[in-house]
Amino acid sequence: MPASPSKDSSSSALRDLPVLLVAVVWGSSFLAVQRVAEPGTVVAMLVLRFGLVLPLLGAVAWRALRRLSRAEWLGGAALGLVLSGIFLLETFGAVHTSATNAGLIISLAMVLTPLGESALGRTAPPRAFLAAAALAVLGVALLTGDGGLRAPSVGDLLVLGAAFVRSAYVLAMARTRAVRDTDMLAVTWVQLAVATGVFAVVALSVGPAPWTVARSYGAGQWAWLLHLSLFCTLFAFFVQMWAVRATSPSRVSLLLGTEPLWAAVFGITVAGNRMGPLALLGGALVLVATEWGRRTAPVPRPTGGEDGTGAGADAGTDTGAGEQRREPAPA
Repeated sequence: MPASPSKDSSSSALRDLPVLLVAVVWGSSFLAVQRVAEPGTVVAMLVLRFGLVLPLLGAVAWRALRRLSRAEWLGGAALGLVLSGIFLLETFGAVHTSATNAGLIISLAMVLTPLGESALGRTAPPRAFLAAAALAVLGVALLTGDGGLRAPSVGDLLVLGAAFVRSAYVLAMARTRAVRDTDMLAVTWVQLAVATGVFAVVALSVGPAPWTVARSYGAGQWAWLLHLSLFCTLFAFFVQMWAVRATSPSRVSLLLGTEPLWAAVFGITVAGNRMGPLALLGGALVLVATEWGRRTAPVPRPTGGEDGTGAGADAGTDTGAGEQRREPAPA
């Protein structure tokens, strides 16, 4: 007998729940960063965060890693360098602005990526998409100016820079031949390992040593750090791998696209962020514009089998075709 509509609906809801949880934990990641890092300890915190993940992910990816060619290692390493830049910009930005602002501004990557795709392909994006991009810019101006003429804060600008680098990362990922057909789990580990290596080197000359920061953490900070490592990175990565096989990419994209909404929820309800009426309007415009932009984004022409499959941690991105493929997102 064919399955009843009610059973199909229940099954679909159960498949959606883990993906929605990923969007929720990503939304909480900006608040988590503020709980475990200060401007002087950002780099050390990043070493700890991904140092906890690498052994666990490496144990699962061990067989795939052994099959990687030299070109695949080098391709993954190059992308890992870009990924480290995303994390540094985004995390430093998050500790210099509100969790709400950070979550909403970083969502602009969903609009910037298709614009970059159109520029590289020398094609004009649809007018509806350009209107969505203009609406997003207006929303960010109202949000970061708190409804007035105040210049964006340093944190706002750093997170905006991270959004631009995220977009460049996704476009590079889609065009890096060396990792085109590489096992997703293996290339993710390579990128995270390289990014963590960059953080470890920078930590030698910037701020306290990671082990010093680790010793200074209390139980609450360790809980937030484990949340960033295990849920925002490891859990998110494996749910995505499962979700792309269990449900449609469009459905996954729609659910993951709610991340900035959850960032705003956590920022306002938990962190106590206060926004004036025009800033609230700006935040709403960013949410509307990014969703509108995802739905009207130009579809890129095929590039010889290259896909936008990403790998990374928290490096959430858009493929430029309106189908969002996220990695275990950066905070």
